[in-house]
Amino acid sequence: MSQYKDDDRFFKYIDILQERVAFKDPILLPIGEHLHIVSKKKEPQGERVVKCSCGYEFGHYTENWKLKAVINVRNDEEAIAEIYPGRHSYDPEWMEIREFICPSCARLLEVEAAAPGYPIVFDFLPYLETFYRDWLGKELPAEPKRD
Repeated sequence: MSQYKDDDRFFKYIDILQERVAFKDPILLPIGEHLHIVSKKKEPQGERVVKCSCGYEFGHYTENWKLKAVINVRNDEEAIAEIYPGRHSYDPEWMEIREFICPSCARLLEVEAAAPGYPIVFDFLPYLETFYRDWLGKELPAEPKRD
């Protein structure tokens, strides 16, 4: 089936996403339903950051955006029962649910389940230049040096 796909389908998808967001910074890569790696138009121009669809900026894409989100942790029986009632529940001594929420628009961006005390997971660190060059056949403009 791959041979029947448009060569430019990724860029068509990016165009559709770009129309739906509240900012003009070019989207380089979607990393979640409402999360995008973008290239900033403002200073420092060209810096690659993670943004929510509402425009809230979580920081450089090589840093864990979740650390700048509002985090709701479900780690007791009452909070767990709100989403997993009765026999569908689990033991909060063995697992907790972390909900990552945009501080600006209050949109739920991601949920992770982990053992209590386990560090927040950094899910995704793409090699943007390699993806663009080797998979898409395009070159990304250089990102400015960071301090």
